[in-house]
Amino acid sequence: MTNRRRWRQWLAAVAMGGIVILTQGCGGADGGAGDGTSAGTMATGAGTAAGSFKGVIRIGEYGSLTGADATFGQSTHNSTMLAVNEVNEAGGIHGYRIEVIVRDDASKNEEAATVVQRLINQDQVVAILGEVASGRSLQGAPICQRAEVPMLSPSSTNPKVTQVGDFIFRACFLDDYQGYIVAKFAREHLDADTMIIFQDNTQEYSTGLAEFVKRQFEDMGGQVLETLSYASLDTNFRPQLTRVWQRDPDVLVSTGYYTSGGLIARQARELGYAGPLLAGDGWDSSKTVEIGGDAVEGA
Repeated sequence: MTNRRRWRQWLAAVAMGGIVILTQGCGGADGGAGDGTSAGTMATGAGTAAGSFKGVIRIGEYGSLTGADATFGQSTHNSTMLAVNEVNEAGGIHGYRIEVIVRDDASKNEEAATVVQRLINQDQVVAILGEVASGRSLQGAPICQRAEVPMLSPSSTNPKVTQVGDFIFRACFLDDYQGYIVAKFAREHLDADTMIIFQDNTQEYSTGLAEFVKRQFEDMGGQVLETLSYASLDTNFRPQLTRVWQRDPDVLVSTGYYTSGGLIARQARELGYAGPLLAGDGWDSSKTVEIGGDAVEGA
């Protein structure tokens, strides 16, 4: 093994230790992306020569700071910067200060691949934090794997993400476990025998979670009457929800993000569905309540 490769692997190991620290116990509030003061830099395309660390560990972060599900990227970024500042104020990692280069993928899968390439090739980061969404992590992961740059996702729950290779990691549970918990709650706590699932067929997260919920619920003796699909930019779910009203399931499960989830809840209630609503971590945003209003009470 060459000295250059040993040096790179040591830096990557130190960086991974650092970004594991960043993702543990740092609950950020929804809101603005932050100015990245003290430890973060919002990348504009300018990079530095490889190896010019000068006491700095340069880590990349890519996420949805703008776009359809920006609340995820913003809260994750705010949490990251809170932790980075705490680590740096305590002396850094082995005396190395952490610097975070932040790139916005605007909640777009195709943009995620582009910004990851920039973080590696232009910004010369030694490790990458991101993405929050499984679909966008699956865009960035193969690039990181080929470049042998460790990538750690804080919240991509689809099992496929870490199956990309041995340089790809996560700091959260998997959708098979999440699907099991949703099914268990429906069967044991809600005494549900029948279920209808709503999935976003343009999101790996949503379709994967829907598959696991269905499998687990049926393994527990329940019946999934239908799995209904929509696309991320849809706003009218009444045609599908008419099927829910007609078939009257014991429970309705939404496996998409908060952007559609709040609207699905509102429109389901407007059409007369009065049963329980269940969802996964895609609803983990204050925007769910803003969009759904009273319709998400008790969900």
